Amino acid sequence: MKKIFFLVLFCSLLISCNEKTKPIVSFYYWKTIFKLSNTEKEILRENNIRKIYIRYFDIDLHPKDTNPIPLTPIHFKEKMNDFDVVPVVYIKNKVMLKQNLDIEDLAQKTVKLINEINTKNKIDSKEIQIDCDWTLSSRDNYLQFIALFKKLSQKKISATIRLHQIKYFKKTKIPNVDSGVLMYYNMGTIAVDSLNSIYDKKIAERYLKSLKKYPLHLDFALPIYSWAVHIRNQKVIGLRSKLSISELKKDENFEKVNSVFFKVKKPNYKNGVYYEENDLLKTEAISSEDLIEMAENLNKNCVQKPNEIIFYDLDEFNIENYEKNIFKQVVSCF
Repeated sequence: MKKIFFLVLFCSLLISCNEKTKPIVSFYYWKTIFKLSNTEKEILRENNIRKIYIRYFDIDLHPKDTNPIPLTPIHFKEKMNDFDVVPVVYIKNKVMLKQNLDIEDLAQKTVKLINEINTKNKIDSKEIQIDCDWTLSSRDNYLQFIALFKKLSQKKISATIRLHQIKYFKKTKIPNVDSGVLMYYNMGTIAVDSLNSIYDKKIAERYLKSLKKYPLHLDFALPIYSWAVHIRNQKVIGLRSKLSISELKKDENFEKVNSVFFKVKKPNYKNGVYYEENDLLKTEAISSEDLIEMAENLNKNCVQKPNEIIFYDLDEFNIENYEKNIFKQVVSCF
């Protein structure tokens, strides 16, 4: 009887430990006003979401004096008592490319604005994330900014990491942060061809093996967004967000050419955009099967298991394209 009891206890402990090692689900929120829809609230409840990465503001160069300026700071219309909020600041690479950039001033002003937003909304952030696709040319400015920002903020700092920064980390270097988040999307070129620029398995495979050598601990960000590439006379003229395949099928102004392309049958305006006859829309989306494949491939190639899987981004339009349990399915791959 004792043997059976200890066997059951041992199995329970194994299951418990296994559950603890699974990464948690979290989301990016990338709108300028924080207000959750009922669908978004339901997804957060069903997945026991406690942590949300919220874009606080962008940093760009002023068009006249080329000094760094914050753009469209977040405005909260809901209290954040139920969530751990991670402010995310997106810094355009051209800011870090600026010659004679006053890095200390930029770091001080960035910390100050984050603190002001937190104070106003009674948010106590334990972590801040910096999002910047730095290059070899902007590397030194960026690394210096991160070091100063970390010192001034006195917070845990994470940074977004791209695939090319994983593979060539000896050249691009590793920022002085506590952890990184691999942005596992936007892999290809936005082009007229039929390839999906959001996720391309063949492109991903060129970089995945490098994960085993990357010394910084990484969590993974996966895409749940979609868009349409607007093509005219064999040239890309823009990206059109919030356009679903099901919506285009119902619209008599558009004709389905194949599983990816739609052709404009007659001139029309849709969502404030003008479409000429014979324009093409190339739809790019991520299926549930894609997400599972991405998770399985990441799991095969990472040495340290992620603590979190962060989905980009929390939006009713995106969520309605997936079954409710997809996020738990993805996490179960690790």
